[in-house]
Amino acid sequence: MANSGSHRQHKFSARYVPFSPNDPSDEEYSLDDVIYRSRDGKLLDVQHDMDALKEFDGQYWRNLFDSRFGKTAWPYGSGVWSKKEWVLPEIEDSDIVSFFEGNSNLFWAERFGKEVLHMHDLWVKQCGISHTGSFKDLGMTVLVSQVNRLRKMGKPIVAVGCASTGDTSAALSAYCVAVGIPAIVFLPANKISLAQLVQPIANGALVLSLNTDFDGCMRVVKEVTSKLPIYLANSLNSLRLEGQKTAAIEICQQFDWKAPDWVIVPGGNLGNIYAFYKGFYMCKELGLTECMPRLVCAQAANANPLYLYYQSGWKDYKSVKAKATYASAIQIGDPVSIDRAVYALKSCNGIVEEATEEELMDAAALADQRGMLTCPHTGVALAALIKLRKKGIISATHRTVVVSTAHGLKFTQSKIAYHSGMISDFTCKFANPPIEVNADVESVMGVLKEKLPLA
Repeated sequence: MANSGSHRQHKFSARYVPFSPNDPSDEEYSLDDVIYRSRDGKLLDVQHDMDALKEFDGQYWRNLFDSRFGKTAWPYGSGVWSKKEWVLPEIEDSDIVSFFEGNSNLFWAERFGKEVLHMHDLWVKQCGISHTGSFKDLGMTVLVSQVNRLRKMGKPIVAVGCASTGDTSAALSAYCVAVGIPAIVFLPANKISLAQLVQPIANGALVLSLNTDFDGCMRVVKEVTSKLPIYLANSLNSLRLEGQKTAAIEICQQFDWKAPDWVIVPGGNLGNIYAFYKGFYMCKELGLTECMPRLVCAQAANANPLYLYYQSGWKDYKSVKAKATYASAIQIGDPVSIDRAVYALKSCNGIVEEATEEELMDAAALADQRGMLTCPHTGVALAALIKLRKKGIISATHRTVVVSTAHGLKFTQSKIAYHSGMISDFTCKFANPPIEVNADVESVMGVLKEKLPLA
């Protein structure tokens, strides 16, 4: 059962439907269609045949997924493809492009929880421990695998393209080059970290640096992909969300199939908050867990359209002109998945919180000084958690998971700026700059006696 995965595969199917929860439509499309919106312009959603999946009880699915976890059998050793029946049930194993992504660490943040938040049950889902260093790998394995299938079917796709603030381009370029598909990335000039910029360059992608922000890049790539046979890889494309939702399923699996009380997700283009909702919803609906967590979407205050919408009581949505933020991957003022995010949050009694630049950088520093190495986006989520603890919304006994979306090593520039006094906008109160000391034992001993609790 663990390695076959196909013995009942013919029973399961998925299709595109318009994302319109309040106005259901009979309109549907094959996943083999190159399409991103419905005829009347709605975003599409991948809808699974839940009746077919429900022919098997929760214990069946728990046993199947557990039997594959961390194994090497292709492709089920991947954290995404171990849930293949819930992701792309009809794709052939030979069409899948995978680096065995997923299976990421769920880290007990014991010291941070106790010292900063007075919590015992705080966990960090380290999605940045992945092939290209971010959670984007989870979705890109699905999208590029489907493109690989479509090209083998003779669909006229010459390349795959995306607008990106860094992590999407890294994932796209790596997965495309693994199977020989050209990748084109549209990046906002001078707005991403060097580590993020070098990844698509090193992987051989065609990198276009545009004199605009992410929203401007998104406008360009949508028009270009409508005119040329280039497949669009942004989260406008709902295939990616099918891979990203497996992180939620994996969290339940790592807690022995129990859902946590809260999950906090950084939000930019807002596809990920909906993806987590889908994963938790499927676990509950198909009997793997008894309940769903409440979700928190954490936004940088400099790019906070969802937060402002939430604060208005969901009555007055407006896009914003995103300002510069150290959390550059979520510096998005006009998120594509706004409707998806609102639906997810309303459905689980969720919350939106924001973090200023000082709050997110201080939170990241506090976490780093307790053993973590967090990206600024994880800093946003941790800062949101600190605020919600102070407000008493999240209690000391709630099992809480913070989703870390990228590896901290991709954002060392921001850490250098924080700890070296290069930031003038706010006081970096947890900065830990190196101390210059003369190269003699007496000078070194003097510093050590001053800094260490020596008897």
